[in-house]
Amino acid sequence: MANISAAAVAATGLVGGYAVARWTKKRPLGGVALAAAGAVAARRWQQQAGTGKAAALTGVYLAAFGGSHPLAKKIGAWPAVFSVAAAVAVAATVVTRGGPGGHSA
Repeated sequence: MANISAAAVAATGLVGGYAVARWTKKRPLGGVALAAAGAVAARRWQQQAGTGKAAALTGVYLAAFGGSHPLAKKIGAWPAVFSVAAAVAVAATVVTRGGPGGHSA
């Protein structure tokens, strides 16, 4: 699992959390999947980019989860989940690309 990027973990957490909730019909179980992936991603973001950026990306992750709900009413559930998952992955990749200082080598 060490080779999987934090961006992929976060995107998978959003998609997987929704999938678990939908297929099991147990929203709290989906929340557990969402939270577990978010915690793993946050830890990796902290290691890669520092505490401040990790906190910001965790906020983006949570905002994406919340934002997927109203977006789903406009474009459908799965398209909304995939859209916010992609947005989080892009944001995480951009923010962590340069490491703790945010600069590329």
